[in-house]
Amino acid sequence: MSTTRPLSRTLLKVCGATTPQDIEAAAAAGADCVGLWHGVPGGPSELDRNGLAALAAAARSTGLLPVLVTFLSDAGELAAIAAHTGVGWVQLHAYQPPALVRALREALPADVGIVKVLHVQENGGCVERPLIGAYDRAGTDLFLLDTATGDGRIGSTGAALAPDRVTALLPRLTRPFLLAGGLTPANRPAYEDVVHHPGFRGIDVDTAARTTTGGFGVPQIAALARAWRTGTGTRHAPLPDHPRLELSR
Repeated sequence: MSTTRPLSRTLLKVCGATTPQDIEAAAAAGADCVGLWHGVPGGPSELDRNGLAALAAAARSTGLLPVLVTFLSDAGELAAIAAHTGVGWVQLHAYQPPALVRALREALPADVGIVKVLHVQENGGCVERPLIGAYDRAGTDLFLLDTATGDGRIGSTGAALAPDRVTALLPRLTRPFLLAGGLTPANRPAYEDVVHHPGFRGIDVDTAARTTTGGFGVPQIAALARAWRTGTGTRHAPLPDHPRLELSR
């Protein structure tokens, strides 16, 4: 499928909500999607299954799309979690193989999207580079480019991706993508070439969405929305009823 048809706006996903207050801040500030961690051992934003279900329901009630962010690699378990919690996307944030994506696509309803993270190292390497085509064929709807630090950390590291490292990978992508990795309002101009790529769909932010006390902040998220052209700090219309189909066109 072609990746050249843009969505009506750039998506803003804020990641790592742990409280209803985080959901309220994300919705009030103009986010579109909220990442909810489950199956991320030792993760600072980890939720148990009941907590995940509660925050997913709160997100849906505000018009936000809840996204399961996980290191889990059992398709049956992930499908059961998605059914129980009502998440709209499953984001595979570890090094899950294409076979897991294929099994998960078969197990999930058609309107639940699969996001596969591609880990871009600080030296420009990408472990998944040889597998990008296989991930596409297996049923990935959306890629997410994020930083893998030199000490092996992945996910919400706050470490920025060098723009030239991102643009070097873009010709290999066969699906639309979100950009993550230390994004702020201030560094938006550095990614001009990335933002204008036909496959660009939006950004995924954790650190820059937070206040000094650690929760999501309305001014912080609204500033991201303005800088990255996701809005003006006011709520957008809800996402399509079938986000997987919309994103994969």
